Amino acid sequence: MNISYQRQKVGDVEVFYREAGPKDGQVMLLLHGFPTSSHMFRDLIPELASHYRVIAPDLPGFGHTTTPSRSQFEFTFNSLFEVIEEFTEALSLEQYILYVFDYGAPVGYRLAMAHPERVLAIISQNGNAYLDGFSDNWGDWETYWHSPTPEHREACRSSLSPDTIREFQYLHGTDACLVSPDGYSLDIAYMARPEAEEIQLDLILDYKSNVELYPEFQAYFRQYQPSLLAVWGKNDPAFLPAGAAAYKRDIPSAEIHLLDTGHFALETHALEISELILDFLKRKFKAS
Repeated sequence: MNISYQRQKVGDVEVFYREAGPKDGQVMLLLHGFPTSSHMFRDLIPELASHYRVIAPDLPGFGHTTTPSRSQFEFTFNSLFEVIEEFTEALSLEQYILYVFDYGAPVGYRLAMAHPERVLAIISQNGNAYLDGFSDNWGDWETYWHSPTPEHREACRSSLSPDTIREFQYLHGTDACLVSPDGYSLDIAYMARPEAEEIQLDLILDYKSNVELYPEFQAYFRQYQPSLLAVWGKNDPAFLPAGAAAYKRDIPSAEIHLLDTGHFALETHALEISELILDFLKRKFKAS
């Protein structure tokens, strides 16, 4: 299955995206997280594309998507949502299955609240929407949210270091010999680009807006009861398994699977996750 690499102009942003699968197939929209890009889906896309039209954009500030400078573009989660919303409309994506991971979750859930009629199902892979999911590793970020001083901003910079990306984001809670260095090496290289750290620090500050929206996300779940599969690396040091289980409070039919791996579960369990997704969707929608 060939993957195409394309760009779509959305206002002043040029969105880079990967696409595979039948052009007339049911769309699956994959939204990545921090500190990575659509590259994280490199092993998953071929597994899904024989059944679905799979589209994976790079969010503004990540990967190969190009944006104006920080002085001309506001890097907030609402801005990320607005770009992805316009991106789906530019591609005429009338309905889609959402796959959300990490930062992709608050972007995707904003999209779902704005257009509930477009969302056919949700797959959440370590994509949090509940306070239950927070570990005790958020101290510097939470301090910065409540007191956005230069000193507290600087304290968050360690979250962007090569060691943190490699050891905390990728290798914690996994069998390290199964994790290719390609993913974290690419993310580290992205983070070394001009303005990259400052963009990420802007988003770290604005992450509080996601937490403030959790009650609204949960109200959306209760009202619309989307078909939801939560597949979670249970050793994630940032988002705990309780964050996966919490979905069942609002969506009793949600299916929860905990895998013995870390935050970047696709690095070690892409095949298993693809099988869970395909089985879930086949049962829900009788996908061929």
